[in-house]
Amino acid sequence: MTANGPPLILPGKMIGIIGGGQLGRMLILAAARLGYRSCVLCPDPGAPAVQVATQHVAGDYTDVEAITAFTDCIEVATYEFENIPAETVAQIARTKPIAPAVKALEVAQDRLIEKQFIQNLGIEVAPFQDIASLPDLKQALETIGAPGIIKTRRFGYDGKGQRAVKPDQSIEDIWADFDGIPAIYEGFVDFACEISVMVVRDHSGHTVTYPPGINEHRNHILYRTTVPAKIDATTADVAATAAQKVAEALSYVGTLGVEMFVRADGSLVVNEIAPRVHNSGHWTLEGAQTDQFENHIRAITGLPLGDTRLLGPTQMMNLIGEDVCSLDAYLSDPSATLHLYGKDEPRAGRKMGHVTRRLKWPQA
Repeated sequence: MTANGPPLILPGKMIGIIGGGQLGRMLILAAARLGYRSCVLCPDPGAPAVQVATQHVAGDYTDVEAITAFTDCIEVATYEFENIPAETVAQIARTKPIAPAVKALEVAQDRLIEKQFIQNLGIEVAPFQDIASLPDLKQALETIGAPGIIKTRRFGYDGKGQRAVKPDQSIEDIWADFDGIPAIYEGFVDFACEISVMVVRDHSGHTVTYPPGINEHRNHILYRTTVPAKIDATTADVAATAAQKVAEALSYVGTLGVEMFVRADGSLVVNEIAPRVHNSGHWTLEGAQTDQFENHIRAITGLPLGDTRLLGPTQMMNLIGEDVCSLDAYLSDPSATLHLYGKDEPRAGRKMGHVTRRLKWPQA
């Protein structure tokens, strides 16, 4: 095996997970079903992924000694969130296979680079402009118009690091929150709904996609995903093709989440990509023949990709903050499956777990 070649890593070996969150936890559980052991690199000994891992290397994501110790005990690495230094991924890749590769991380970490990358593939994105100063923002408002949204180029998620910009609104106060921080302005997209497509690509370039799910948000956090999305078959096919195109251009290996806006006429605008398993793909745990986590493990180890067929209409609902206190309601619902992440304290905006429900097909 070489660090650059496609690995074939058989069950029984150790998979490395960078990051200790719930996505890492569910990757580890999927890996265990296939007979793999897992080692987690993260600073928190009580993190959700660490609770179920075979091994834990405690250290920051820039700690060279911790990264070396982590690399020494694994056969292949992956990551469960994208806000890790690209150099960490590059360091690991010098001695062990890591997937997705650093290119996907570099593109997804910067909203400007991400928008330019997708646009260069011939896929529509929201109108955007790089913002480095107040005059840049004023020019963007003249060129693109309002309403829109200003976002930090890096390290934003679940509505963090962004502000809405409305017509006739004073932008000086808004800019005060971003002054000195690289940012991007995006024009408003008039959309009927938001969907996500999970695409999985292996080392040979073979891809599979899951049916699109329709997303609903509350307070900028994903609240619910329902599959199948109520969009026409042509739109669903175009969405799948766009997701595959992004994965191919990145030479991607693993599960990739692609969020898109669907206009009333069925046309699509890609909003963002996530180089990892994704919250809006949690429905696959009960709703698909092979879930997104298992397919990610299959992809990075060189195993054949699993069937992504929809088993039946399914809905995933995040349990955010105090939502987790209604356990009796979820556990007594025969259509529901409860997934808790092992977090000890419910806080506002904190994802504590999720519930999936198998729904009935609508009557004709």
